Formats: sequence, structure tokens, C-alpha cells
Amino acid sequence: MAWKNEQVSELETKKIVTLAREQFPCEGDYVELGCYKGDTSLLLAEVLRDLSIGACGKPVEKSVQKKLWIYDSFEGLPEKRIEDASVLGEDFKEGELLVTKREVKERFLRAGLPVPVIKKAWFEDLTEADLPAKIALAFLDGDFYSSIKVSLALVENKMVVGGVIVVHDYGNAALPGVAKAVDEWKANKKNIKSESYQSMLIIHI
Repeated sequence: MAWKNEQVSELETKKIVTLAREQFPCEGDYVELGCYKGDTSLLLAEVLRDLSIGACGKPVEKSVQKKLWIYDSFEGLPEKRIEDASVLGEDFKEGELLVTKREVKERFLRAGLPVPVIKKAWFEDLTEADLPAKIALAFLDGDFYSSIKVSLALVENKMVVGGVIVVHDYGNAALPGVAKAVDEWKANKKNIKSESYQSMLIIHI
């Protein structure tokens, strides 16, 4: 990896790469909801490119090839709700973290990586039809309660058995809405196992 991940720690970055490699044999594509500048998207794209080249430099079978799908409003953060209130998170304001779709696409081109499916939309305006039919790995980085709640609803019926959902900022006191949304979602899903790693929650389907 030739770029620094601004929003994810070094240890988290290594864990994401490990998970992406482990999930490659599973059926389904990779998705990221909340890509910001595309740092994690580039990581995932690099893993998919490298693993898509099999022995002797030959492409792997089409049945295990994967696509990367990334989603963002590209208009910055949405409005906060009461669930997101935190003195530590005062810098996370509506409109912050704004990056354009063109900027993200150009990063892929400069890195020489395949450009993923990039969808510009507020998450509540997306439907299941906007996501791939099957998902092996979902990385959710929506920062706020409503974004994570909607993201989980969008991906849950698309996850394959053995798939993984990674929620960033679950352990971030500045963004309490993330944990609240996840905990509400998990409340009625007794058979799902999860583990915390740094600020992330890794959910095994």
C-alpha cells in the first residue's frame, strides 16, 4: 500500500486487509458505505486486484472474481441527530468531510487500480437494488446514527453465510450514534457473533 489511511489507524488498516484477504474465497462482492477520500476503498481494491491474479500470473476463475462497490453522499456529513450528541464530537458537523466523486475516481486512476462502482447518494435514498446481489465483506463508515442504521438495513439481507460486516467508529466516543445504531440492530439477532478491534466492530454472519 503506497498511501496513508487518514481515518483508520494503522492497526485497523492491517486488520481490514487481513479480513479482505480472508473473505476472498467467499461468494459475493465487497462494499463500502461512507468512503470519504477513498483510503479504505483503495485498500480493498488493491487486495482484490492482487488476489484476482492466481498462480503463474493467470486470472482466477470467474466464479471467484469480485467487484468493489462504494457509496457516499459526496456532500459531506448529514445532519446530526440526538443519538450523535457528544462533546468530543463537536468537530463532526453537517457538511464536514466533503470530497467529490471525481476526486475519489481520480485517486484510483492515479494508483493504477480498477475503478470500482461508485454511487453518489444519501444512504436513505439507496435501495437494495443499488447494492450487489451478494456481499462477502461490508465496510460501514457512516459516522452518524442514521447512516449506520440505514447501512445495516441495506446490507443485512445481501450478506452471504460466512460474510463479515465491519463497522468503523463503533468504539469512538466522539461518534456515539454508531454504537447505538449497531446495538439496536444486534438486539434481535442472537445468533450473530461479533468482536471489537480498536474502534471497529467486526460482525460475523
